[in-house]
Amino acid sequence: MSSFHKQAGTCEIITTIERLAEVAEILSHQTEIAVDLEMDSLHHYREKVCLVQISTRHESWLIDPLALNSLSPLSAPLTNPEIVIVMHGSDYDIRSLHRDFGIEVSNLFDTMIAARFLGIAEFGLAALLKGRFGIELDKKYQKADWSKRPLSREMCAYAAADTSDLLPLYDQFRTELADVGRLGWLEEEGRLVCQARVSEKDGPLFLYCKGAGKLRGHSLAILEELLQMRDRQSELLDRPPFKVLSVETLLEVAENRPRSLYELSLYKGMTSGQLQRHGAGILSAVESGVATPEDRLPRFPRGGKKEIQERVKERLKNLKLWRERYCVELRLDPGVLAPNWLLEAIADTQCAAQDELDAIPGMREWQKRLYGAELARITALV
Repeated sequence: MSSFHKQAGTCEIITTIERLAEVAEILSHQTEIAVDLEMDSLHHYREKVCLVQISTRHESWLIDPLALNSLSPLSAPLTNPEIVIVMHGSDYDIRSLHRDFGIEVSNLFDTMIAARFLGIAEFGLAALLKGRFGIELDKKYQKADWSKRPLSREMCAYAAADTSDLLPLYDQFRTELADVGRLGWLEEEGRLVCQARVSEKDGPLFLYCKGAGKLRGHSLAILEELLQMRDRQSELLDRPPFKVLSVETLLEVAENRPRSLYELSLYKGMTSGQLQRHGAGILSAVESGVATPEDRLPRFPRGGKKEIQERVKERLKNLKLWRERYCVELRLDPGVLAPNWLLEAIADTQCAAQDELDAIPGMREWQKRLYGAELARITALV
């Protein structure tokens, strides 16, 4: 990558640490900055941040991490608690900024969360920009491989559009949230999202496999062998695991235990190419799983939903009826106001004391203030 500053329309692509430091200095004098990331998780075994889009109220830049050894100059403006970092659907971007660059955002305003707190049903960025400003976002490059270089002019325009109009949206949402007394909700959620981190997978791979919970004994052992085989192949091929073999195929194999390539070829989703590349490995994984001694068979942790007592059932029913009425009154989605896990935790409390409700892990301060006393009263009725 050459060191001169390439242009994509009017949006500069930053490829040198010197220029990044200059831009970071400009950013340090802003009161709010719009930020977005592009990654390559759909195309590689280990995903990475491939592009950072940043906009002020007057300028936008595309920062190319693949051309830079470090993004350290960005740390100062992005971690400054006096500067609002505006993002849309920020959870995984916050995790990725920390994972790849050690950058910890401290003052976040997420426009997707804001939209949900305002009761907006269509809270995707494209729908919001179209509804508010008549701006049409092109989704053509949503699943593009952002690790490829050079980036086309069209890809650069697509990327820049994700932040160039985010600050006007922030202005509207901030005012509207303040008007309905919900700005504090947004600020609390922002503080919590800023603490999000990428967690490494720990323990057997079947723990992270949707559908594994229905398997037991040797079938679960086979599934673990298959997942380990797929993971090795994914790393070798530098492809995401789901693009090597689908989970549906692995579950079917684990349940039915094919003994030949012919049997395997009959499985839905098993292409001739997959059969040629992975058939022998799949059959070997099946053999290994079947041969697992009884005392070494894996077990899926079954926290075992205890039998819900009639009293708890009745509490939960009352809480959901309350939520239904309250959601209509506040014009909020039930999952935003009080998600099911929260109502279940409240229904399961031993008493209706306010301090016990306050101690429920994950319950927000705004929720406690808004309806904590009401929930304590409802819970006490049963």
